[in-house]
Amino acid sequence: VVNVAESGGASVQAGGSLKLSCTSSDLRFGDSDWAWYRQAPGSECELVSVIKSDGSTQYGDSVKGRFTASQDYAKNILYLQMSGLSPEDTAVYYCAVLESDRRIPSCYYHMDYWGKGTLVNVSS
Repeated sequence: VVNVAESGGASVQAGGSLKLSCTSSDLRFGDSDWAWYRQAPGSECELVSVIKSDGSTQYGDSVKGRFTASQDYAKNILYLQMSGLSPEDTAVYYCAVLESDRRIPSCYYHMDYWGKGTLVNVSS
């Protein structure tokens, strides 16, 4: 079983910042695309960010300018630095990995591997 694990979710106040982490003992950067998704209760899945195997990065429109995804190759950790948080950012955040050569899907459960998620709760 391939392991993907997120951490760093917490309750924060609006305007605050939070940094999520994702790691895997089985998967490596450069061989795959690494993405963050989020899903709020009763809402559709949303792609937050993706770092492609070529190093290029894409962001969802709702987080552009506020969230930054990065990779620490030495530690094999994917980060998501979130700032300017608002209650609309409240969701379970999932880290997901795509090894196969296909388009980034609309939700984490269509990726090749994903974690169990970490909850981010932003209060007003």
